[in-house]
Amino acid sequence: MCSEGNSPANRRPSPLEEHVSDLVIDVENLVKRFGALTIINGASFQLFRQEVVVICGPSGSGKSTFIRCINGLESNDGGVIRFNGTVIDRKNGRDIRKRIGMVFQSYNLFSHLSVQENAMLAPVKVLKRPRKAVQEEVEALFEMVGLADKMRSHPHQLSGGQQQRAAIVRALAMKPEVMLFDEPTSALDPEMIKGVLDVMKTLAVKGMTMIVVSHEMGFAREVADRIAFFCDGQFAEVKSPKDFFSNPEREETRRFLAQILHT
Repeated sequence: MCSEGNSPANRRPSPLEEHVSDLVIDVENLVKRFGALTIINGASFQLFRQEVVVICGPSGSGKSTFIRCINGLESNDGGVIRFNGTVIDRKNGRDIRKRIGMVFQSYNLFSHLSVQENAMLAPVKVLKRPRKAVQEEVEALFEMVGLADKMRSHPHQLSGGQQQRAAIVRALAMKPEVMLFDEPTSALDPEMIKGVLDVMKTLAVKGMTMIVVSHEMGFAREVADRIAFFCDGQFAEVKSPKDFFSNPEREETRRFLAQILHT
């Protein structure tokens, strides 16, 4: 079990905090319950523009629920979530969610549509954008992720890794300000993981603001600006990759790293 730290702060300050205008997502004392079970217990978190934060931690600790609350897929039972300084509520939640892309571990592609049609659906139907312009942008995105020759395939005709890259294209087609990844490689065979991580690395290099829930510690070490360890519904510690791996402060973090780096 995670014990409370000495400091009331749930995170390690980022150098970007000097630039308040770069604050994109600000979560303050978030609480989420399922019945009598508290999954998120007063978690606070900040994400800055063009920052990549990897959230890791034990299974069942609330990591996925946390980012689902940010994207409005789960309602919070306490606390506040701000996007670009605006509190997300029932009135504006739908519009704000259009600006936050999300990629799931199970792809969630529509099986009756080609992956190109999957990617074009929301920009055309939800954003009411011209179909021809969307098609050109989507084709460029499929080229970027190495699937230009698979655009007209249906999901069942693709490997898991290809489906996940198509799911990333679908999220990017909405031109989001932030991308959330919920364990995007956990359902993939080892040989398929690299292709998905390479696409995510490309997005990071291009300056995409990202939260990634993942146990891929090699990716976290290479790409993340900060790594956040989530345990018992709170952020136990948040550090730069160098400090996270070389100087974890919490016993829970040390146990987690010892287990995951030796499996």
